[in-house]
Amino acid sequence: MNPSLPFYRAARRDDARAVAQLIEIAGEGIPSFLWSQNAEAGQAPLDVGTARAAREDGNFSYRNVVLARLGDAVAGMLLAYRLPRPDAGDLAALPEIPALLRPLVELEYQVPGSFYVNALAVFPQYRGRGIGRALLTTAEERARAAGCDSLSLQVFAENERARLFYLRHGYGVVDRRPIVAHPCYPYSTEVLLLTRLITG
Repeated sequence: MNPSLPFYRAARRDDARAVAQLIEIAGEGIPSFLWSQNAEAGQAPLDVGTARAAREDGNFSYRNVVLARLGDAVAGMLLAYRLPRPDAGDLAALPEIPALLRPLVELEYQVPGSFYVNALAVFPQYRGRGIGRALLTTAEERARAAGCDSLSLQVFAENERARLFYLRHGYGVVDRRPIVAHPCYPYSTEVLLLTRLITG
């Protein structure tokens, strides 16, 4: 295997810390803020995220992750899964969800049954090698295997680099929600829901 070329494999439980680090990069501050709310005295937010990623179940489990690796190093990650259809209880609970998260959850509820790219990130030193593009291709392969006919994801409107990346790869904006300004992230306008049909 050529160590200068990335290869891709399903994450393992012992990859949980790298998974958490990449979730934090993809979430642009939101994951660390949420993890800090659940941290015990003296516990770092990243430790909380690592424990979540190490779980065997739940959306943020390592079981929903594909890693990109270069040699022995983790270079990037895809966290994706099929979105369930919200039930009446889920919809009734929307007003109780913190304002920071409510727009994101509302948009998820618009695309039940889609294969949701919750997080896609590449460590800075490995960018520009086509890893993000390859991970998107992996998302489509996993979506097909899960029986989904579309992919979905969210991006902050002000994150132009990410927004243009997804538009170049066939995603289109189908909905949006205003967001509340918060110290944990650098945005203040809106979050966009993008989808792409799986064809062929």
